[in-house]
Amino acid sequence: MRRRRAGSKFKGQVRLPKFAVPKRYDLKLKPDLSACTFAGSVEINLDIVQETQFLVLNALELVITEVYFRDSHKREYRPENVIIEKEDEILVLVFADVLPLGEGSLGVKFSGVLNDYLLGFYRSTFVLEGEKKNMAVTQFEAADARRCFPCWDEPALKATFKVTMEVPSEMIALSNMPVIDEKLNGHLKTVSFDETPIMSTYLVAFVVGSFDYIEDITSDGIKVRAYCPVGKSDEGKLALDIAVRVLDLFKKYFSMPYTLPKLDMVAIPDFSGGAMENYGLITFRENELLYDDLQSSARDKQWLAIVVAHEVAHMWFGNLVTMEWWTHLWLNEGFATWVSYLAVDSLYPEWKIWNQFLQQTVGGLQLDALEESHPIEVEVHHARSVNEIFDAISYKKGSAVIRMLQDYLGDDIFKRALAVYMKKFAWKNAKTEDLWDVLSELSGIQVHMLMDTWTKQMGYPLLYVKSKNQSLEFEQSQFLSSGSHGHGEWIVPVTLCIGSYKRCKNFLLETKSGNLDFSSLWCSLDANARTSELNQEKWDDEQLWVKLNVGQTGFYRVKYDDVLAARLRKAIEANLLSSPDRFGILDDSYALFEACELSLSSLLSLMDVYRKEIDYIVLSRLIDISYRVLEISSDAFPISRNNLKQFFTNLLSAKLGWESLSGESHLNVLLRGEILTALVVYGHGMTQKEALRRFHIFLGDRNTQLLPADMRRAAYVAVMQNVSAKNRTGLESLLKVYREADAVEEKARILRSLASCPDSDIVLEVLNYFLSDEVKDQDIIYGLSGISSEGREIAWRWLKDNWDLIADRWGTGILLTRFIRDIVTPFCSLEKADEIEAFFATRATTTVAMNLKQSLGQVRIKARLVQKIQDEQSIGELIRQLALKE
Repeated sequence: MRRRRAGSKFKGQVRLPKFAVPKRYDLKLKPDLSACTFAGSVEINLDIVQETQFLVLNALELVITEVYFRDSHKREYRPENVIIEKEDEILVLVFADVLPLGEGSLGVKFSGVLNDYLLGFYRSTFVLEGEKKNMAVTQFEAADARRCFPCWDEPALKATFKVTMEVPSEMIALSNMPVIDEKLNGHLKTVSFDETPIMSTYLVAFVVGSFDYIEDITSDGIKVRAYCPVGKSDEGKLALDIAVRVLDLFKKYFSMPYTLPKLDMVAIPDFSGGAMENYGLITFRENELLYDDLQSSARDKQWLAIVVAHEVAHMWFGNLVTMEWWTHLWLNEGFATWVSYLAVDSLYPEWKIWNQFLQQTVGGLQLDALEESHPIEVEVHHARSVNEIFDAISYKKGSAVIRMLQDYLGDDIFKRALAVYMKKFAWKNAKTEDLWDVLSELSGIQVHMLMDTWTKQMGYPLLYVKSKNQSLEFEQSQFLSSGSHGHGEWIVPVTLCIGSYKRCKNFLLETKSGNLDFSSLWCSLDANARTSELNQEKWDDEQLWVKLNVGQTGFYRVKYDDVLAARLRKAIEANLLSSPDRFGILDDSYALFEACELSLSSLLSLMDVYRKEIDYIVLSRLIDISYRVLEISSDAFPISRNNLKQFFTNLLSAKLGWESLSGESHLNVLLRGEILTALVVYGHGMTQKEALRRFHIFLGDRNTQLLPADMRRAAYVAVMQNVSAKNRTGLESLLKVYREADAVEEKARILRSLASCPDSDIVLEVLNYFLSDEVKDQDIIYGLSGISSEGREIAWRWLKDNWDLIADRWGTGILLTRFIRDIVTPFCSLEKADEIEAFFATRATTTVAMNLKQSLGQVRIKARLVQKIQDEQSIGELIRQLALKE
């Protein structure tokens, strides 16, 4: 009892006590794929650095069968008590004697279950020659290596790993390092892997299954393989090619070679995330790694390239140099996201991927405008709670502020600093401040002072800009979508141009307000040009527009005074602004509307200015905003819903059409699919009719060129728009396509469309179908994202009725948050927010608590907007006029 009480003193601690430091793990595992269990043993070489009678490490859902400790003199110590504190996920070993300082080894034998949670050491299934079989896979990030073997499961406690596995002889076994020995023993084989370099536990990985693979070699001899489902190795060619090319690219960019002898990429049938950067063994959802020329869309291709580049980038940012603790997660994810776009831009410059990066920025801006947001660097008090910060702040805001800093410091300094950082911290752990130190040293700029305002406080600024005589006046305040006034203050790298991209100015706004003398913008011109232009263009000239945040490289929003806003509208109409700047004006205006700082009338009038727009990134944002405006306005002003749809249809209907052109750009292919889907959603008769015609041809010929992959979602949504409880033919046809589809991309595309039906009875049937064995647990998130506005009430009722089942099935991982986000956020009333909050008062776990608050925050923001729109005079008449305008 005394020893048991002694062990309990470690309960509730954020980090493991530092009595011992692991140096090397010798891990042996034997998975039983039939029984879905595993047995194992691990011997951990340690340094005992404090006199102690306790060893405390992590373990979860393991059965411990034997434990011993041997010191450097081979003396053996057996613990008096072996305590598993399940709540704290720790294993406490209590010894009668004080363990001697210095080297020793801890031996543990254990067993566990290959779980169905999609984390830890888990079971996945695949079909081979018509037979369903089990395979074993790992997903250890953030804190689930402890589900597989006892370990010091913190990123700073790096060690080397020697892995040996006993597996079925007919299966392939993979780990972080190459196989160095394989011994056959009847139906089993023992596979030994080379010892890893020093690394964190969350990056250890194993896969046991049946695959085909293709391989290639980089310019410096690194063997790269893509492991695909049996018979589908050709679908790994694109990912393999990209991986080989970006390995070479990152080696040059970071001035540091890839440090392992091989890199494997494996398509996993059951996988909770998109991909995982295990050192030397990257695991992917199948549709993130596989590419089929007939079944994959241009968007699939582009996303695959970004994901592969992101995961390969982690081999440097995350694996070679690792965050010290989960507080610095953004160092991994923000940098991998940013540099993945840099890589893809190098491989496919025609995609204009940095323009598309603005979609990442918007995701960060939207989440960070909530009062329920969090800083980039958020204190993590338990490794389990880190799941909540694998979000748009760590990935999207993180990458956006990195891009802002790169733009401010310059490409050359930034690149040289990253190379120094990599060399200095290779095989080690780093904090955010370590990177700032290197950047400050090379740039001569106090990067800490600048960037702390962006990483240590939540939110971002709105810059108010006014013109006065020959100067601009600036004032910053924290932007919140709720309309509240925050207290944040930032050091803002401001970029602006006036009347032309030849007249630009960059400066730091380091205080609450400031001003800029207009005449200083002419200093870059020679005297003759200055005199000429000053004579031709006066400060009050309508053509003399001012644009802040040039190219949208800054993480802030801008509100212009009425005069400057009117000039920008004219500049858009005259096509004087770049596509990123046209995007930025539209996006900022929608955000201001959401915060009730801009009327719906003003927003719709601005959207009307974009009638001639042809750029993909701008039109894509216009479509997204139109969806949101329709959702909110339908609650505020249901009588104008059809007129709004007609207005949005008018903005889009003359663009592109169904017929693709030979050799047309990748961006046009992306745009066509988005426009056609929007026109279907808005009830455009001709588009819906043509979509249904092509779908019926597709039913008879799945390879018809009349419905290529990029246009199928538009057709599938059109089918579901015409389904009802009395006319189920379209639903049955689409389900038939789903059941017969072999490509995971096609299955995901259909799932995204099934719940878009306006008949709530059909939506309920579809939601119940998502819970059936026909839909993989990991894939339900595709279906939840496509629920029609008419189906939101039935979806909420379905969530309440099935919550216990859903929480039990998805509650251990990150997928549960998608149920909350996708079903809660479509509502626009305070009453519904209160009802939802009451339901979850006794049901919300730490896994979803932050997500729930953010989702409810968005509902309340929209409820406020509904009231504001209802108070807006003449809005119905304006919408009617816009609908009639050709």
